[in-house]
Amino acid sequence: MNEEIIKITGLTKRYGYGDAESFALKDFDLTIKRGEFIMIMGPSGCGKTTLLNIIGLLDRATSGEYILNDRNIANISSTRQARIRAKKIGFIFQNYNLIDDLPILENVALPLVYIGQPRTVRLKNASEALKRFHLGEKEYYYPWQLSGGQQQRAAIARAIVSNPEIILADEPTGNLDSRTSYIVMDELKKIHEEGNTIVMVTHNPSLTTYATRVINMLDGQIDTDIKTVDDKNLPQPISVKKKKRSKRRKR
Repeated sequence: MNEEIIKITGLTKRYGYGDAESFALKDFDLTIKRGEFIMIMGPSGCGKTTLLNIIGLLDRATSGEYILNDRNIANISSTRQARIRAKKIGFIFQNYNLIDDLPILENVALPLVYIGQPRTVRLKNASEALKRFHLGEKEYYYPWQLSGGQQQRAAIARAIVSNPEIILADEPTGNLDSRTSYIVMDELKKIHEEGNTIVMVTHNPSLTTYATRVINMLDGQIDTDIKTVDDKNLPQPISVKKKKRSKRRKR
């Protein structure tokens, strides 16, 4: 069941022209399987965040193919990309990106607006997500009333509230102390063990122990790509596990 969820071929992101031309990504190839926890590392300017933004449909490549669930989405309209992004992709950012004048509950509910859920359903689902991360008592606090670690856990709750297939995390522990970083990483580990696919950018090599695959980038290309977990041992989505159990009962 750990089929390819993303396939990127010949992806190039170019800025400028002529003497001012530079490349964030150049002829970049990458395949991601369902259930992988990929950590992407490399020096500043090597293309890590650009890659994450293109995967997350926040940016477009200059050329190349991006196949998501067997569909080439590199050149579809921005409106259609936005719909796909709302349904399939959750984001976690280094700076949390919470809206200061909204309570945490409404911050977490925001992704559900874009998939058309009614307000009462949105708030109920957001409340359940916050309880999962031990923030149930903070629902009506504002972001500035929470610690950095609490804000990042709220950001993770926001990323998973719509049950996306893919979670993208850009330096999610970059603004946290080491103890809080590991608390956040343990939460991401639990999400991954449920079969979610995670792609995370980090500068911290000590966090790679959480990954099933570690990619080092250099000058817009992959320098090294190391799998630490065999594909057959990747976690499967809960829905798939339930189907398997149901089949066994029928037998």
